Amino acid sequence: MVVPNYTYLKLKISSPSGVITVGTSFQRAYECEVECCGHTAAIVTSRELTAIMKEVTEEAPDTKKSTGSFEPTEGSKEVLIDLGSTEGKLVCVGTMLSSK
Repeated sequence: MVVPNYTYLKLKISSPSGVITVGTSFQRAYECEVECCGHTAAIVTSRELTAIMKEVTEEAPDTKKSTGSFEPTEGSKEVLIDLGSTEGKLVCVGTMLSSK
């Protein structure tokens, strides 16, 4: 069994021959606390990054999947590019555009 005393920065451990007391300085205790906070921040950031990567992977489009053919929207009409040509090349023009 271990009993920590945070006021005096002492750790007391019972042993067969009596109580073992381990002490430290306030500076060393502060350094350990800062290091512990750094480790905690790294763990939290790592977990957040893992969650974000999983979310992005699920939302990413499949590049191998065919997107299908282009379908013109409503309010468009096909117009011949060259009226004198017999090839019949068409362009799709929107009919709902403003005059600007």
